[in-house]
Amino acid sequence: MSQPEHEVDKELISDMVKALLDWMGREYECFGSTTFRNENMNSGIEPDNCFYIQNQERVRGKRRLNLSIDPPPDLAIEIDVTSKTQLNAYERLEVPELWCYSEHRLQVYILQAGKYVASDSSPTFADLGAIERISQFVEMSLISGRSSAMRAFRAWMQEQLA
Repeated sequence: MSQPEHEVDKELISDMVKALLDWMGREYECFGSTTFRNENMNSGIEPDNCFYIQNQERVRGKRRLNLSIDPPPDLAIEIDVTSKTQLNAYERLEVPELWCYSEHRLQVYILQAGKYVASDSSPTFADLGAIERISQFVEMSLISGRSSAMRAFRAWMQEQLA
C-alpha cells in the first residue's frame, strides 16, 4: 500500500518531467507503473513512473510490450520512501536513465557498459540544471503547496528556455 509521501512526490516529479518535455517540444509516451520483465530478469520490475522519449515512436499506440522486440523505457522514476531501489534490476532491464528520489534528493543514474553510474545531470535534460531544481521545487511544495510549486517550476523553465 502506497503512502501519501510516495504518491505525492511521484506525481509532482512526473508532472515536472512532463512539463519539461512539453516545454522543450519533445514527444514522449508515459507508461506509468507498467511491469517490465525481460529474459535477463528473474522477476518483473515496476517503476513508479516511466517515459519513452528517444524511443517514443517505437512504442506509440502500443497497449502491450514485448521486451524481446520493444525497448525498455528511456527514463524510469523511483520514489524511495520505505525501501531502496535495486539498481541491478534496472541494469538487467537496461533502462538508460534512472531517477531515484529519496530523503529530499533526486539522484540520477546513467547506464554505462551495463552498470549505473551516478550523475549530477540528466542526459535527457542536459544543460538545464533540472535535477537540482526539481528537488528544490518538491521541497517548496511542502511549504507552499503543489500548485504554487508547479507555477514556480514553470516560471523557472521559462527563464531557462527563453
